[in-house]
Amino acid sequence: MFLFPAAEPRMELCQWWRHVVVFLLNAWIPSCFAQTTPPAHSSPTPTPQTAEGPETLRFRLSGFPRKHNEGRIEVFYKGEWGTICDDDFSLANAHVLCRQLGFVSATGWAHSAKYGKGTGKIWLDNVQCSGSERSVSVCKSRGWGNSDCTHDEDAGVICKDERLPGYIDVPNIVNQIMNKVEEVRLRPVFTIATKRMPVTEGVVEVKNKDGWAQICDNGWTPKNSRVVCGMMGFPHEKKVNKNFYKLYAERQKNHFLVHSVACLGTEVHLAACPLEFNYGNATESCPGGMPAVVSCVPGPLYAQSTAMRKKLKMQSTVRLKGGAKYGEGRVEVLKGSEWGTICDDRWNLLSASVVCRELGFGSAKEALTGARMGQGLGPIYMNEVQCTGHERSLWNCRYKNITAEDCKHTEDASLRCNVPYMGYEKTVRILGGRSRYEGRVEVLRTETNETLRWGLICGEGWGTEEAMVVCRQLGLGYANHGLQETWYWDSSNVTEMVMSGVKCTGDEMSLSQCQHHRTVNCQKAAARFSAGVICSETASDLVLNAPLVQQTTYIEDRPLHMLYCAAEEDCLSKSAAKANWPYGHRRLLRFSSQIHNIGRADFRPKAGRHSWVWHACHGHYHSMDIFTHYDLMSANGTKVAEGHKASFCLEDTDCDEGVSKRYECANFGEQGITVGCWDLYRHDIDCQWIDITDVKPGNYILQVVINPNYEVAESDFTNNAMKCNCKYDGHRIWVHNCHIGDAFSEEAEKKFEKYPGQLNNQIS
Repeated sequence: MFLFPAAEPRMELCQWWRHVVVFLLNAWIPSCFAQTTPPAHSSPTPTPQTAEGPETLRFRLSGFPRKHNEGRIEVFYKGEWGTICDDDFSLANAHVLCRQLGFVSATGWAHSAKYGKGTGKIWLDNVQCSGSERSVSVCKSRGWGNSDCTHDEDAGVICKDERLPGYIDVPNIVNQIMNKVEEVRLRPVFTIATKRMPVTEGVVEVKNKDGWAQICDNGWTPKNSRVVCGMMGFPHEKKVNKNFYKLYAERQKNHFLVHSVACLGTEVHLAACPLEFNYGNATESCPGGMPAVVSCVPGPLYAQSTAMRKKLKMQSTVRLKGGAKYGEGRVEVLKGSEWGTICDDRWNLLSASVVCRELGFGSAKEALTGARMGQGLGPIYMNEVQCTGHERSLWNCRYKNITAEDCKHTEDASLRCNVPYMGYEKTVRILGGRSRYEGRVEVLRTETNETLRWGLICGEGWGTEEAMVVCRQLGLGYANHGLQETWYWDSSNVTEMVMSGVKCTGDEMSLSQCQHHRTVNCQKAAARFSAGVICSETASDLVLNAPLVQQTTYIEDRPLHMLYCAAEEDCLSKSAAKANWPYGHRRLLRFSSQIHNIGRADFRPKAGRHSWVWHACHGHYHSMDIFTHYDLMSANGTKVAEGHKASFCLEDTDCDEGVSKRYECANFGEQGITVGCWDLYRHDIDCQWIDITDVKPGNYILQVVINPNYEVAESDFTNNAMKCNCKYDGHRIWVHNCHIGDAFSEEAEKKFEKYPGQLNNQIS
């Protein structure tokens, strides 16, 4: 409920605010807390004219169960959300409505309230569009509010999961709220605090058409502070020393826009709280009060202490995977010793905010459904999660256990959190590319005389991990390529190298956190050899089918006369060169390798087809120098035998239901692995092995690493390694406990490393 001042405003303002109140009561409360997902942000459309004057239409998808790109279609008209009747509904209608929701087109529609019955008005009936209209308001219909239907006939749409170019993917209610609190900030008043990032304490200010204004602190509560801190990217609030700020406020001329706030503490935006605004030239806008001041506690990632960061990593039973930035990703939870995902049924901002705060971020900015951050692996632990917003952990929320038919990984829930503003994007830029996603990297350096200047980065040693950091720092998604030469992007007058020897792990928030030379040391110092990047909003994600490796592993003694092709491709151990060809044999540890792409972009080789190499022995083109490493290791990590796909022919062997193959090696075809498909290399083909002829009996670890040199961009490199326990007695081999390196907890990894008998190997 909204509170209003006693002062009598102008009639036009009254009418405007009446619309705002009706909008908020009808849109915010039912949609944010009852719907699976917040309403989608509509794409720009012409403002339809009505008899009463211009009316802005809004659209959203509601109902249950559903994905982010399907649901009951609801229209906001004349201050009220309503539905559309399914009489005369068609795919052409759905095309128009999906475009207004920000999708490129529709793939289907639903009748008879498939997604549940709506409430309120049935705004449109007998809608008949041709499919090319820019707004449903210009399609034929009975007219607004004229219907002979019930909510049993509510129509739904299924949109193609592809956004319109330029669409801003922020489908939460915050951007729909039309009151005066669209932007909020904390303004520090200490001189030293203005230079330190992130800003954790200051005067709360809200933006309006005249600039920034304050909020009166009369009746201000810790719950209000919690909401503000959540918006700023912080998990918790703390008490403020008001005495200093009172002295400061007395010397300032304050303009109070809001003089009463009553949050519950679970809201994701201050605009969702009941607010009382000041109007006109009220002389006593904050009697006896001062501007509201908030102090926030930063999460471990943003704290100065390294120990705090480690503490979060060790203790957390929730994590985010597959996101391009910190504070976004697929939600995964730890149960026992294995990580799993959660199903997106009823997934909303309240539950997402619990995860965000648990991980040391602020409240949730978006609650995403339909595996928008890629599909997970292993079990799905939770379904229909319903949090109140006060829980300390997602495990404290109400949820249902999963049965086999309930959910698939195509329904994995993900989120984006509010994170503290760090200003990292101000210290790096990319210029000269064909789009804002690519270019030569330039960094801002401070000179000895405190002046700032832009400079280049030496391209030597520059690769995908370094490019990942730059793309993240600029908010441009994932790294497609890290380039060591950029002569074709010469568009800047900056020519001096100011940074060299950059080495990142890929997890850093900015380049300044990576290792680099203290003084520039670059063999090729010309500007054409400076570092560059190509970023992308999406990326592939490869993962090996670990159970299949375990099921298909065996030993074969293969005659040398059948291994000429394998020797040519360097698939045998070094001692094979000294063998008495074509007599004798090699002992091979064989297994099948099935590699899935569970990401959001096709996996394509880095090299163009002009540089692919024809291998006559095996009759196909190789598109990557090194795609997979196969290693047999002792307990201390020493390699005792190795194999590898020296180069790979990448193709879609098979795909998930509904996904079509796109890549095939035959006839110099395009190579790659489509999202939702996999490339299978059977145990009985050449090089699908490790040559263990020289290995003595003992206990070992079998390790397979995909894309080991990070040649091709992926959204998650931590799941590229697979490990198994192996016991070899000289005649047979037993393989068990095969798992993706990151699928198990650290505790499970420790147990794995202490496998009994591993230290008793007798290796020459």
